[in-house]
Amino acid sequence: MLFTNNYFFTLSSCSSLSTGGRCKTNRTSMLGQQADRVMALGEWEERWQQDRIGFHQPEVHKMLENNIDKVLNGRTGVCFFFPLCGKAVDMKWLADLGHSVVGVEISEKAIQQFFEENNMTYSEEPVPAIPGAKVYKNSEKNISLYQCNLFTFSSSIEGQFGAIWDRGSLVAINPGDREKYADLIISLMAKDCRYLLDTLLYNPDLYQGIFLYCVSSLFLLLRIIMAEHFCTQS
Repeated sequence: MLFTNNYFFTLSSCSSLSTGGRCKTNRTSMLGQQADRVMALGEWEERWQQDRIGFHQPEVHKMLENNIDKVLNGRTGVCFFFPLCGKAVDMKWLADLGHSVVGVEISEKAIQQFFEENNMTYSEEPVPAIPGAKVYKNSEKNISLYQCNLFTFSSSIEGQFGAIWDRGSLVAINPGDREKYADLIISLMAKDCRYLLDTLLYNPDLYQGIFLYCVSSLFLLLRIIMAEHFCTQS
């Protein structure tokens, strides 16, 4: 677990999927294999339509459960942001604890399934600031889920957040978009924000799944940018 000012990162254990499970593959070459890989938004929507969503977890994520006290840091009524939220059950769990939730997801089916599978009513309305976008809301639980391209979302829509739970979002972002992603995440952070990041390390020679390899230098870059941002704001 690494701390930088008010932000902290929890990295999942190394999983190279190689013989013996040891991380012994050259990381630079691993990144090179995927540097130009691009998954279009339509591919994600297609996965949801075809129920090819092995990345979805039906239970609250253990990393979130185990670190919730650190994320909250004594605060109540925290507004959480979920990038690429899918239909994560973590959102209802946090709402049941009295927190508010804002998520962004490209798949309309995922958002609708979230509310329906949790027996929650919801309203649907357009988002004038984002052409073509819609927001689905449950006012009782204070959950708002935006159906749009993540990069069209900004702090002008819902302000900044006291916490961000990044469960597999960074690793799903195309490598060429990760610096832009870091900029977006930073812009959404309030001064007391806590950012919990779940990521993975694997050998793309042996695993050809949808999540893209994250090399450690990307985390370093993200940490440096965040530290500099915090210093300029304090």
